[in-house]
Amino acid sequence: MLQEFKAFIARGNVLDLAVAVIIGAAFGTIVTSFTEDMVMPIIGLVSGGIDFTSMFVVLGDIPADYKGSPTDYEALKKAGVALFGYGKFVTALINFLIIAFVIFLMVKAANKAMRKPAAEPAPPPGPTPTEALLAEIRDELRKGRA
Repeated sequence: MLQEFKAFIARGNVLDLAVAVIIGAAFGTIVTSFTEDMVMPIIGLVSGGIDFTSMFVVLGDIPADYKGSPTDYEALKKAGVALFGYGKFVTALINFLIIAFVIFLMVKAANKAMRKPAAEPAPPPGPTPTEALLAEIRDELRKGRA
């Protein structure tokens, strides 16, 4: 059983998958930072200063001993208040769309790079014996009219 496990691990597909997962996780962190630190502030600026991360609806009661701001999403969440945080969802959705688009571009580029160059098209085949005979007949008929 140990030999089978070693053979399974040594296969290229498993190692490729492990590398892809690690790189994917790192790439996800980069895209999250890009979205939260660069894209969302620009969207907020264009939309009049809206901060998407603080967009939420309070669904439950705020505890009486809560001392924070009623508009602080993270503090309310930490206090155990039920929240509908649609702003974080919008940010996560934008993250997903950016990641999906970049992966699409990467797959498209990889497919283009791996595509075999097109071979020169074969020259058209010559006329068949029947076509050659018909061409001769046509040429003779044209000579007779001239």
